[in-house]
Amino acid sequence: MRDLKVIAFTHKHIDLKELGKFVICNETLEDRLQAVRAKFDIAEIFYIGTCNRVEFVFTAAVELTPQFIQDFIRTLNFCVPEDRLGDFSKQVSIYESEEALNHLLRISCSLESLVVGEKEILAQVRKAYKTCKDSGFTGDYLRLIMARVVKTAKEVYTHTNIARKPISVVSLAYRKLRELNMCSNARILIIGAGETNNNIAKYLKKHKFSNFTIFNRTQSKALTLANELQGEAYDLRDLESYRKGFDVIITCTSSIEPIITEKVYQSLLNGETDKKVIVDLAVPNDTAPEVVQNYPIHFIEVHSLQEIANSNLQERYDELINAERIIEKNIVEFGPILKQRRVEIAMREVPVKIKEIKSLAINSIFAQDLEGLDQNSRDVLNKIINYMEKKYISVPMIMAKDILVKNV
Repeated sequence: MRDLKVIAFTHKHIDLKELGKFVICNETLEDRLQAVRAKFDIAEIFYIGTCNRVEFVFTAAVELTPQFIQDFIRTLNFCVPEDRLGDFSKQVSIYESEEALNHLLRISCSLESLVVGEKEILAQVRKAYKTCKDSGFTGDYLRLIMARVVKTAKEVYTHTNIARKPISVVSLAYRKLRELNMCSNARILIIGAGETNNNIAKYLKKHKFSNFTIFNRTQSKALTLANELQGEAYDLRDLESYRKGFDVIITCTSSIEPIITEKVYQSLLNGETDKKVIVDLAVPNDTAPEVVQNYPIHFIEVHSLQEIANSNLQERYDELINAERIIEKNIVEFGPILKQRRVEIAMREVPVKIKEIKSLAINSIFAQDLEGLDQNSRDVLNKIINYMEKKYISVPMIMAKDILVKNV
């Protein structure tokens, strides 16, 4: 495992804006990887690029010195000024041998992510590997590594609670909504068309909710979200005059004053008296306290959701020790598997060599002796030679596996 290397540019040591310098677009990926592969005699390589990490996983008999890192960055032709190469080489995380495998297992199990327990990283690593595999940059060794990465991550997600409880306020808000058993055609008013409301709208659309009305200060943004949801769009100023009724209000704006005042809320009710739902994800809240106090509503607000999120996050961190045990077990198991595979590859030559010896014996060394044999004798001799050939092929295979088992 000594030739396994990882060079990592991550959010832990590099500002996310600077990290963008190391992202490789699909159009130039093959040319860049081919360049480093040729220059540094790299046998296999793949590239991982996410929003908070850029990593190169490869096999090569090289030492990851500061000079090597600088040459590596330079060869990949990143947008890094020559006079800053030294600074960036100091911010790189490097891993070799078993430490490199441990790092790959940790990132794929999301132990190294900005948000511990987010499963998306495994899908990103698998996609990155497949892209490079399809382009011919990986071989048998990294295939084994990736098989172990996927196996370990699945075990961590299955046998620990590291990813079971949501820590996103948006996902928690949606879960609270689902607990209220609303019908799919519930009238949903969305106030604000920023990232938070866009994200919760995706949940709602995915689960077949269909009746949306969007209000936003910039009406063009409201229209963009409304088009995605096949709903209606209005300027925020039209909120008070809206008379079509509602069942749910989802609000998240940057206003420092309440958007849903008692006057606005009374107007939106338009005479309806049943219990409504308000999901307020704004800080400070968009809903005036009087509305919560004076009207029958299910009020889901960001502060209580954040408390749940923090509690769930702590539970995820408490699960780290269990995840690390699974990773350690898989690293221990992988050593013998790698040795066995190396023996299998080496043993591929045995049948070829034996056939070459057989051919040399029949066609050259003993050719004259064989000419004096009758056909029956030739047939018997061929049966004996073919039998011995099969046995000679299987014996070293069995012995090699036996040696591996005894040395595990």
